[in-house]
Amino acid sequence: MSANILVLVGSLRAGSHNRQFGEAAVKLAPEGATITIHEGLDALPFYNEDIDLDGEVPDAAARLRHSAGQADGFLLISPEYNGTMPAVLKNAIDWLSRPFGAGALTGKSVAVVGTAFGQYGGVWAQDEARRAAGIAGGTVVDDVRLSVPGSLTRFAETHPVDDPEVAEQLSAAIARLSEGATAQA
Repeated sequence: MSANILVLVGSLRAGSHNRQFGEAAVKLAPEGATITIHEGLDALPFYNEDIDLDGEVPDAAARLRHSAGQADGFLLISPEYNGTMPAVLKNAIDWLSRPFGAGALTGKSVAVVGTAFGQYGGVWAQDEARRAAGIAGGTVVDDVRLSVPGSLTRFAETHPVDDPEVAEQLSAAIARLSEGATAQA
């Protein structure tokens, strides 16, 4: 059985190292896994129950929910902004958590990885993303942890897929996530 993994990148910047992590994940997908980066988080309005109405859900939210509904698992890629995850990633989790108890994350495997400039690689933000995804109904694969520090210098001239240590660790993380997603599918 194959796994369909949806990637949500918490950085909107075109040259983002976390975006590059997503690109690396696509290239490093194990056999039998399809990994797709969701485009459009920048167009997603902040979650508000007043606009989350049957037949009236904003297009960006409907597209996200549709893509998430097709996924067997999720790879959340988070930088760290002021000690926590970026609002764009939290907002995506909020949209996917509804309807409560039956959102698109419910019962599906979720792993969180990323990189940040600081010395801990965004570990606080990634812990926050794990917690939010779990509360939203996802099955967090806790043994998948990859927080790469020093992103500005480490990836100044090297794409994460070309960094042997990162590529090996990211491949292992994706393989573990794919196993979990396949088992739950």
